[in-house]
Amino acid sequence: METKYETVKQGIKNDIISGKYQVSDKLPTESELMNQFSVSRYTVRRAIGDLQNEHYIYRIQGGGMYVDDWQKERVVQVNNKMVGVITTHIADYIFPNIISGIDRVVSNNGYSIIISNTHNNHDKERQSLIRMLDINVDALIVEPTQSALPNPNLDIYRRIKESGIPTLFINAHYQDLDFPYIGTADMAAEQQLTEYLLKQGHERILGAFQIDDVQGVHRMNGFVQAYSKHPEISYLSEIVMYQSSDEMSKIFEKISTILSRDDRPTALVCYNDQLAIQLIDIIRSLDLKVPKDVAVVGFDDYQLSKFIEPSLTTMNHEKEKMGIDAGNMIIKMIQNEDVKSMVYQPEMIIRKSSGKLLEK
Repeated sequence: METKYETVKQGIKNDIISGKYQVSDKLPTESELMNQFSVSRYTVRRAIGDLQNEHYIYRIQGGGMYVDDWQKERVVQVNNKMVGVITTHIADYIFPNIISGIDRVVSNNGYSIIISNTHNNHDKERQSLIRMLDINVDALIVEPTQSALPNPNLDIYRRIKESGIPTLFINAHYQDLDFPYIGTADMAAEQQLTEYLLKQGHERILGAFQIDDVQGVHRMNGFVQAYSKHPEISYLSEIVMYQSSDEMSKIFEKISTILSRDDRPTALVCYNDQLAIQLIDIIRSLDLKVPKDVAVVGFDDYQLSKFIEPSLTTMNHEKEKMGIDAGNMIIKMIQNEDVKSMVYQPEMIIRKSSGKLLEK
């Protein structure tokens, strides 16, 4: 638990790092800080003393406290041999493979990684970015949070850019920022997957996509593009959109209602394998069979996808390769070498969860 002194120190430091106070801005007086944090003058002075020693603040006798050029000081001091890794999740799905690949490369180059998890929440992303700046990481590898939505943290990213911290995006990237990135050709891959189902005779296909990240939007667009080549049946397509913050039970209830109709879809195209596996359980709960009654396809080739029954047709995701490539790229960036963004072309993996539409 933070002491009062640590709370004051960290609060002021976060305000400086986040850009609330710019270099040379005058800070609140001691009395104002006492009121703001409900602490004693001694506590404020102790916090200010530390921030002076760390070159975040300087005093002018009789003139108050001001923000020091902490970014310039940071460039001189940084040699922590640490790479910050910020992802939307850490312990599940494809993320352990990505993080393992990053760690393998950076550790071989004498660096350690420090990991933070945003849970796909902008407030947590902001906290993660400030924390990484606070501990003076040498570089950042970031999976953007809710990358399809306006991002309130662009000010922090711009400060990172100004500070010269090598930064790389993975899985998605923000259009407003010119950091290099490693991603997947999501739209083309989803179009290929949907076209495969259409060729198998499925005309009524339901697509379910998470649309608060760029990957989901691109995959949904690939689904639409596939149907655009078949205008005579495009009206038979359906889409369910959701965001990561939505209550998934309501999404499952909606899909269950659609699958209970007499004219139900004969195939499901899912945002990822995790969703596909959950929807297979819903299909079974309706006394329907996969793929006899409803074919199901996912995306990412999640580790469990080949082991479930029936095994899941999907698109592969270069999980560990992405981590290794990200690690190599960030090391080059630390060494001031030029790098180029990378986009993988995933391959379709056909398994038992999909097949030709059976005549009724």
